[in-house]
Amino acid sequence: MSISKNQLKIITSLSQKKYRQKHKLFIAEGIKVVNELLNSSFNVDTLFATDDFETGISSDKIIRISDKDLQKISSLKTPNKVLGLFVIPDEKPLQENGISIALDAVNDPGNLGTIIRLCDWFGVSQLLCSKDTVDCYNQKVVQASMGSLTRISIKYIDLEAYLKETKRPTFIADMDGENVYKTTLPKEAVLIMGNEANGVSDELKLLIKNNISIPRFGEIQETESLNVATATAILLSEFKRGF
Repeated sequence: MSISKNQLKIITSLSQKKYRQKHKLFIAEGIKVVNELLNSSFNVDTLFATDDFETGISSDKIIRISDKDLQKISSLKTPNKVLGLFVIPDEKPLQENGISIALDAVNDPGNLGTIIRLCDWFGVSQLLCSKDTVDCYNQKVVQASMGSLTRISIKYIDLEAYLKETKRPTFIADMDGENVYKTTLPKEAVLIMGNEANGVSDELKLLIKNNISIPRFGEIQETESLNVATATAILLSEFKRGF
């Protein structure tokens, strides 16, 4: 069976956020990512799969296609047997406990996907995103998250308004902050990570008094900053130490 023109049109349109929101669908590719989604609470709309992709879902959800057709719709350099359209779920209610990561205008899909994986690894169940942070259903984010997207509650909110109201301690990752290795960190907190180029916005810096940093240990110390996902990993490790 081949892909219809209408199906091709929808798949192509889902590269844009406005059409993902319109159709309430997003794309996932490859055996690992698709199987993670199939084994989660996410609902599948349609799978476009080659004959050698095996799955236990209802056959009316699967459209069997050739390797050549898969290549047409895939964004991967080497397409891997299946491309799935999944339903974007409703956002879960805000949680006010434990550790939450808050992202202020993080723009790179790879960084967001990696941070989602880090939340999964460190047992952080909620990720809060400013409304100008990259869409978590961007295809590159979905691929980079490697299935962790299914286990993390991701909410897009007015971050400034939220931080004014939350009762949990709040921390900003900042180059000029207190050495994280010399800081007593609480069991419950919101950790704010900033934009790749500009860090946390001045508006949020005015709200938050607790600034923490990762010290440089190199002798030359010419490296300007750490990648936001790398910094998130180090800081989460410190927050989770001993708990």
